[in-house]
Amino acid sequence: MTQPGEWKTEFQKVIDHLKRELGGLRTGRASSALVEDIQVEAYGTKMGMKGVGSISVPDSKTIQIEPWDKTLLKEIEKAVAASGLGINPVVDGNLVRISLPKLTEENRKELVKLVGKKLEEAKVGVRGVREKIRESIIAEERDKKISEDERFREQDELEKTVKSFIAEIDKTGEEKEKEIMTV
Repeated sequence: MTQPGEWKTEFQKVIDHLKRELGGLRTGRASSALVEDIQVEAYGTKMGMKGVGSISVPDSKTIQIEPWDKTLLKEIEKAVAASGLGINPVVDGNLVRISLPKLTEENRKELVKLVGKKLEEAKVGVRGVREKIRESIIAEERDKKISEDERFREQDELEKTVKSFIAEIDKTGEEKEKEIMTV
């Protein structure tokens, strides 16, 4: 795990997780990411929304879910209502329609706080990966696989990598905050 290419994949996993988490946050605009991971009771088990039907966004305020099995309409409606997103689904024929209400200023500020919390969690994740890599570099030097100079060089490279990923986290957060605060 002491090769920079391997490091980047570890750090990228943290970034990808952050982007999935932020994608699920409600902004003023409809997005399939808002509902695709909601768990639906189907066939005696829990399944992700994207596993039980097609999700579409016909306009900026509406999400539609068309189940592949029409008998799941009520279960989908129930799962969306219980998701804690504060959205009310409506069964409309063979699909579930979700109209997103406008976000209030207070809701926007709460969402921005939540974004900040998610960003901090991602930064902690990056620091955890950094510590794991740093320990493996030190272990390689201790086992005489690399020299002291190589250890310092690798640790410098590691710090540069960490700084770039922290910057990417900050940039992602700024974009999401801007999206949330845009009325």
